[in-house]
Amino acid sequence: MITELSLPVANINSKQRDFFQTGKTKDVAFRIAQLKTLKQAIQENEQAIIQALKADLNKPEFEAYATEIFVIKEIDYAIKNIKSWTKPQKAAVPLEFLQYSARIYPEPLGIILIIGAWNYPFQLIISPLIGAIAAGNCAILKPSELAPHTSSLLAEIFSKYFDPAYIVLVEGGVETSQKLLVEKYDYIFFTGGTNVGKIVMEAAAKHLTPVTLELGGKSPCIVDTEINLEHTVKRITWGKFINAGQTCIAPDYILVNNKIKTNLVDGLKKTINEFYGDNPGSSPDYARIISQKHFDRLVNFLKNGEILVGGDTNSSERYIAPTVIDNVALDDPIMQEEIFGPILPIIEYRDITEAIAFINSRPKPLALYLFTQNKNLQTRVLQETSSGGVCINDTVMQCGVSSLPFGGVGDSGIGSYHGKASFDTFSHSKSVLHNSFLLDLKWRYAPYKDKLSFLKRLIG
Repeated sequence: MITELSLPVANINSKQRDFFQTGKTKDVAFRIAQLKTLKQAIQENEQAIIQALKADLNKPEFEAYATEIFVIKEIDYAIKNIKSWTKPQKAAVPLEFLQYSARIYPEPLGIILIIGAWNYPFQLIISPLIGAIAAGNCAILKPSELAPHTSSLLAEIFSKYFDPAYIVLVEGGVETSQKLLVEKYDYIFFTGGTNVGKIVMEAAAKHLTPVTLELGGKSPCIVDTEINLEHTVKRITWGKFINAGQTCIAPDYILVNNKIKTNLVDGLKKTINEFYGDNPGSSPDYARIISQKHFDRLVNFLKNGEILVGGDTNSSERYIAPTVIDNVALDDPIMQEEIFGPILPIIEYRDITEAIAFINSRPKPLALYLFTQNKNLQTRVLQETSSGGVCINDTVMQCGVSSLPFGGVGDSGIGSYHGKASFDTFSHSKSVLHNSFLLDLKWRYAPYKDKLSFLKRLIG
């Protein structure tokens, strides 16, 4: 393991380039073996992973399995499909290219830098790594220092199971990230906030390095009248308050039809009590805020609007109760930045046109949620809004479907991953055109006299 860059970054980079140049990573059998090793590493360290997540976020064991260790399923998906992903794909050629054949060859990019986030500190390192391995790359991993127990455990795991010339994990804080970003990579994958994302992109631009930025934003949740209320409130409550709301695709705020607002609020109150009891602070199923800085930021949000549910805090435990807020002003701080915590504002609308206009007046979100059985309304919202992804009549679950690319648009991110999208992200699609010696049509060669009319007919 490498802690606080005991080796210069240039040395780490050089060793990985030397390893990549051996061509080992291009062997599909090698890639499959490494994916199996990664799966083995997770399975053999399950309890340690659970304990680290508990120490960093008070993450319940169920949530650790459901949102972090569940990444094993993505490994299985990659192993199952990697042979078809790596196979050259035949491409069509126009009639005038009759004797040619065309194929697209996916090839690895080289050295990948993956910078993870603290809210899902295990999964957000492992998930992009799966794609990097499947595509045949080497990788340098930088987990978040804000989840120190998980970071330390990841360092132990990777030093035990992988050659550092192939995959290496570097621990450290902001200074370490800065040193890493000075070097040239073939691709940078970053998960985190918009401000840091801009720094990563600026550093990458100096080397013309392509990037994927998985950011976030204020993901709206529209609730129409044509719903199953019981299912709706349970799905919203679960999606908002898992990991104490520290999820980039958690519903950030609700836009609810005014005709159903009272029923929705009553349902949320009841469901929060069912999930976490009268005192969520004593519930074994409720996480904590990652740091004092984030805790203080969230507590300031509680000054906005009227608290309908929750609002209790405990600084020593970094505990904030599941909270629902009404009567927020659209220019309140809580409506100006991503909440990223267990506070849920409710805004009512009278006509869906208002809700759509409000969403479109703001930066494009990472996720958009819509609860309605009205097919026409579903179509309208899909057509008239833009977001990284959409989930209808549920929340957060879209993240668990490997066949769906996951990523943002505009301010919520650049690029996508998961499943085949991860493989594509970390691959270069090399175009190969092949001609035959059977025939050589002379019409394209000089001298061009008397050939222009034929070319015009060919084009026209």
